[in-house]
Amino acid sequence: MSNSIETLLDNNRAWAERMCEEDPEYFKRLSNQQNPDYLWIGCSDSRVPANQIIALPPGEVFVHRNVANLLHHTDMNALSVVQFAVNVLKVSHVMVVGHYGCGGIKAAVTGGECGIVDYWLHSVREQYNHHRETLEHLPMEEQIDRMCELNVKAQVNSLCRTKILQRAWQRGQNISVHGWVYGLSDGRIKDLNCTITGLEQVETLYRIDRLQQTD
Repeated sequence: MSNSIETLLDNNRAWAERMCEEDPEYFKRLSNQQNPDYLWIGCSDSRVPANQIIALPPGEVFVHRNVANLLHHTDMNALSVVQFAVNVLKVSHVMVVGHYGCGGIKAAVTGGECGIVDYWLHSVREQYNHHRETLEHLPMEEQIDRMCELNVKAQVNSLCRTKILQRAWQRGQNISVHGWVYGLSDGRIKDLNCTITGLEQVETLYRIDRLQQTD
């Protein structure tokens, strides 16, 4: 086993011992319950740790992460996380969180061969193509950051078009979906003011109550 892995295991032992010294009941409480109010859908980037950014301890945030914080309706992994968080954990808030300077967004905007991730980022390229005329006059770094914001807004809308969220709202569940972007350079979160709190805010074309009326 490499020295770097041994170091991680040593760090873990030291951390666990320290936590027990500071709070002997810490791990007992943590193992007995998971009752978070928040679901965080974020980027896999190692510089964006959900709990640390919003200063909440383990057990308070349910987390799903992937490259460029995308919510594809064909992604059973992401949809399973959302369904469990909404239907079982009964979270009150879902935060879709991007970050400025996102490598996935940059790859989609600048092009090039990126292997299998190209398929994953296809929807981001489509977004960029849609907004190209309003973005192409900007320096590339600003284009990428602007796309990080536009992508978050798109994923908020995508999430709210799922039957999981819409059925939760239909049965009166109190749940809001928020769009945020995190700044790596200053550690601050920017609220994009695209929060959706109910079915009436979802575009009519994508609402399940419209589909039911046509049955």
